[in-house]
Amino acid sequence: MLLHIHPDNPNPRHIKTVVDCLLSGGVIIYPTDTIYGLGCDIFQPKAVERIARIKQVDPAKAQLSFICNDLSDLSKYCKTTDTPLYRLLKSHLPGPYTFILPASKEVPKILQNKKSTIGLRIPDNNIARTIVAELGHPLLSASLPGEMVEEYTDPDIMYENFEKLVDIVIHGGNGGMIPSTIIDCTKDPYELVRMGAGIWDDAN
Repeated sequence: MLLHIHPDNPNPRHIKTVVDCLLSGGVIIYPTDTIYGLGCDIFQPKAVERIARIKQVDPAKAQLSFICNDLSDLSKYCKTTDTPLYRLLKSHLPGPYTFILPASKEVPKILQNKKSTIGLRIPDNNIARTIVAELGHPLLSASLPGEMVEEYTDPDIMYENFEKLVDIVIHGGNGGMIPSTIIDCTKDPYELVRMGAGIWDDAN
């Protein structure tokens, strides 16, 4: 299904359609403040496996992140963070960043990796955050496979490519071309893993 959702004022009925799909183990393609992503409910192991198959990776080794609505999910899925780190997150989120943090035991087993870390994202995107708010817990997210720019920026082409692999492709306007900036906060000092759309320098 290709579902058009207004980027600024998401229709509650459309959001409910997406959330019902996620709760029943569905996989979606949805917009963020950077590139479009593959998403599913973190508590649906079969959906997690489907995303891993689409990406052709092992779920425990995949670069998967949690999309949250705000920082309130932080204490649940990450081990307690210190005040300077919390301040750093608060000053950069919502925004085009993925922060790698120590995972808590609340992270579903299928997603626990050897490093015991998770990536945390709070995108500055109304559609993504409204979905997560309605879902009531984080969305698992993975980047969209694709070689050509159009394959991960144009929702119509995403639908053509993935309609048999996912349940809903959300059309929320054209996506960006640059992924999020990834910062590993489990290292001291914090380590820039990938420079993306978010500005980062050592002064952060």
